Amino acid sequence: MICPACGAQVEQGLRFCAKCGAQMPAPLPAYGAYPPPVYVSRVRRHLQTLGVLWCVYGVYRLVQGLIAMTFLRAFAMHAFSGDWPFWAYYHGPSPAPWMHAIVPVIATVTVVWTAAALLAGYSLLTRGPWGRVLAIVVAILSLIRIPFGTALGIYTLWVLAPGVSSMEYEEIVGRD
Repeated sequence: MICPACGAQVEQGLRFCAKCGAQMPAPLPAYGAYPPPVYVSRVRRHLQTLGVLWCVYGVYRLVQGLIAMTFLRAFAMHAFSGDWPFWAYYHGPSPAPWMHAIVPVIATVTVVWTAAALLAGYSLLTRGPWGRVLAIVVAILSLIRIPFGTALGIYTLWVLAPGVSSMEYEEIVGRD
């Protein structure tokens, strides 16, 4: 080994240079002494988070649908007419009769979207073999639901859509 301060030859294993007294750098360990870095796949890192987010999104869609049905039903069925103190000051036209037909449609859409989101979340959390495909389909369909559906759909597609993700997901399903 050569001293970095004076350039003198120093015996291997000495901590100080015999000529100038400079401290020698510690020897580096051999290449094989370090453990190899552990690679954790993108799917494995994000699968739990995706499952929880899809379950939360399903509950969010349920609450959103219930609120929409409540207000639409209140306006369409004149639920504010009797006990609502401000109804006496309202002299506008009565709601259109078609509003009565929208309530079951909203209920059906709410139930379907809630079930799809909760099923996607459950399948990802339990590592179901059909979970990846279901989550991708639901993610594509939820892209139009700005902002939360779009964000969750993009995140899901980023994690699960690449071809490598298919192999990683199959490995996780086979191992767990």
